Amino acid sequence: MSSKPNRGPSFLPALLAAVLILAAGDVADAQTAAPPVTVAQPAKRSVTEWTDYTGQFVAVDSVDVRARVAGYLTEIHFTDGQMVDKGDLLFVIDPRPYEIAVASARARLDQAAGSKEYASRQLSRAGELRRKDFVAESTLDQRTEASRGAGATVEAARAALREAELNLSFTRVTAPISGRIGARQVSVGNLVSGGPSIAAPTLLTTIVSQAPIHFIFDMTEADFLTQARRGQGKPGAALSGAQVRIGLVNEVGWPREGRIDFVDNQFDRGTGTIRIRAVLPNDDHAIAAGSFGRVRLAASEPYESLLVPDTAIVTDQARKLVMTVKDGTVVPKPVRLGPLQDGLRVIRDGLAADDQVIVNGLMRARPGAKVTPQPGKIE
Repeated sequence: MSSKPNRGPSFLPALLAAVLILAAGDVADAQTAAPPVTVAQPAKRSVTEWTDYTGQFVAVDSVDVRARVAGYLTEIHFTDGQMVDKGDLLFVIDPRPYEIAVASARARLDQAAGSKEYASRQLSRAGELRRKDFVAESTLDQRTEASRGAGATVEAARAALREAELNLSFTRVTAPISGRIGARQVSVGNLVSGGPSIAAPTLLTTIVSQAPIHFIFDMTEADFLTQARRGQGKPGAALSGAQVRIGLVNEVGWPREGRIDFVDNQFDRGTGTIRIRAVLPNDDHAIAAGSFGRVRLAASEPYESLLVPDTAIVTDQARKLVMTVKDGTVVPKPVRLGPLQDGLRVIRDGLAADDQVIVNGLMRARPGAKVTPQPGKIE
């Protein structure tokens, strides 16, 4: 009697071996497949290059208000920090001594005028008598000189009266400009010093204008020469009157506009920079003199350029490279970089408009290696 052999257990090792061989083949195929990368053509757009500087706001007009005559301060007519207009009354210095000086000078002028009139009558009489030969020639000369001296005395008295009246007007200290006034430096009742013989008259307060306002910054020699190329060899032609964008330290972007109204005539020997000044409106009085800000100045005329993400740039020692894909192969291209524009890097040279630039997956791309390009877009 014959029996059938039991084949079930003997097939299991062979089946397992076949499965392992197939799995190993799949792994090898996966390892040898080209890794995927995202590629896109460079963005093309009109570009204007800009240069940014840090500077400081300076008042167009700034005045130290000082006493011009000596005396006791009797009145103050402003609140510290308020806005004042030109001609507003600020301080009053005791005017009584100067009123007395004006009255005295006027009296001396009247006295001198009387003496001049008397000398003129004397001269007229001496002239009549001399024609009749009743007085000597020397007497007529004396009367002539006396009349001239009396006239000079009148002029001196008139000048003294004007000086006294001017000093009296100086007792009322008014605002020489419109702007924001500082804190008072002297209180009522204090003696202030002033006058032509005083080397340092008493400082009463300060006033700075508010609108417009200046913005001052320093430009390097290289940037200045760049502007010279824009102005066909004349930096002033490109800078004078040029529009600039300005922002405060707490503002995003460049919300304010101004124009350059002054370029210095020489470079600073110590820093190698030249002073530039812009003027801008400050109607809202939001900018205080002495504060810092940022200014953006055009460094080129608009031109068409190719741009790629800054993350697509690879550094190879001193060279900058962009990885491109051609026929599934990674091809590095040396490029010459320009400035950043809205998060994209300007490519001055080395890249064509139809190149497929790797914008994602650079870690999987090696020069000469095979990759699987997937279409993308540079935003």
